[in-house]
Amino acid sequence: MVDPAFVQTMARYNAWQNRSLMAAADGLTDEARKLDRGAFFKSIHGTFNHILWGDETWLSRLIGSEKPAVGGRDSAVYFEGWAQFCARRRQRDEFILDWADKVTADWLRGTLIWYSGAAGREMGKPRGFVLAHFFNHQTHHRGQIHAMLTAAGAKPDDTDLLLVDELR
Repeated sequence: MVDPAFVQTMARYNAWQNRSLMAAADGLTDEARKLDRGAFFKSIHGTFNHILWGDETWLSRLIGSEKPAVGGRDSAVYFEGWAQFCARRRQRDEFILDWADKVTADWLRGTLIWYSGAAGREMGKPRGFVLAHFFNHQTHHRGQIHAMLTAAGAKPDDTDLLLVDELR
């Protein structure tokens, strides 16, 4: 079951992994980060952008924060510049950490209703389930980034969730 401790752990994992992968990507040129590597969002940069776009989209649904200025089809080009992206990613990770500390069990048991552009209809799911998706989405795409970075010769850190509090 998704409880506040799970949300807080996953928020720490998210921030830890983003720091690790961004540090590994810092060692690449902008051209290498934006090179089409055959992934769904094409490049390392594009996949990073999509994760951030997804986080901001879900946060807008969950807590009413501002949603991204671009739609899902443009999520891979959300931020053009690497420094601009990294600054926003770090800011969002701090926001998610602070927000996760305030999540309550009662709130998690509630239902989120939103319009899904992907499904083309209104949807409703328990908030706890939505947050499991929120964190799973990040982890899935970070796995793609990890593979692309490794193939590019970068050396990202370990990704094991069990190490989140050991290595951060």
